Amino acid sequence: MIRTVLIEDEGPALKNIMELLADEKDVEVEAVIDSIQEGIEYFSLEKNIDLIFSDVQLTDGLSFQIFEKVNIQAPVIFVTAYNKFITDIFEYNSIDYLLKPVTGLDIKKALQKYKKLENHFTNNGGLKKLSNYMLNKDKRILVRKGIEYIPLLPNDIVLLFTENKVVYVVDKTGKKYIHDKNLSEIETGLDPEIFFRANRKYIVNLDYIKGFKSYEKVKLQLNLQPPFDEQLIIVSQENAPFFKKWVVGNL
Repeated sequence: MIRTVLIEDEGPALKNIMELLADEKDVEVEAVIDSIQEGIEYFSLEKNIDLIFSDVQLTDGLSFQIFEKVNIQAPVIFVTAYNKFITDIFEYNSIDYLLKPVTGLDIKKALQKYKKLENHFTNNGGLKKLSNYMLNKDKRILVRKGIEYIPLLPNDIVLLFTENKVVYVVDKTGKKYIHDKNLSEIETGLDPEIFFRANRKYIVNLDYIKGFKSYEKVKLQLNLQPPFDEQLIIVSQENAPFFKKWVVGNL
């Protein structure tokens, strides 16, 4: 049984999501919270919750304040009527977000995502790792294409690079997006066991390195899969020795 808490202060929206969750036989709603203060008080005492559905905008402020005040380890599915919050929600244990009005299909997909994450971490070291995963602020890399913001999983990113002071992110399908931060800022939030700073221009994902060879004797040229043909990806002379150790240590 998935022990669930709802954070919602809008009557019709609460009624809708309660009815939808009632159709899910493995979900039990433990509590309904309608204010920031009530949320802080509840989660300060109750820790044994599996999943939270939370509206963003409450009468007394944004629900993010609850997660800033209390160390909540349960994953959160945010429910909002506004796209503008997408750039913020992944900072607060979020695994998904739903736009109002929420449908039964929305709920089923969100619960499937939660169950897949739960199963993955149960089979790979225990549920504690699921909590740690949710607390990692950079579990999604927020990129944009035009005016649309898109959260990418780090494992789906082949490389990040900068060109003409713009940072681009390339995913495993070859699609290219723009990131609003610089490479150094992004690097601090990436897993160093997965991503490597090849030089001042490139950060690469170990899982997509097909091979490498010597370049100008003291540098290395990387071969990625899928291939990235726009430019040569070179590990600098200073970083080449560290790269070899990094690859061997993370294989």
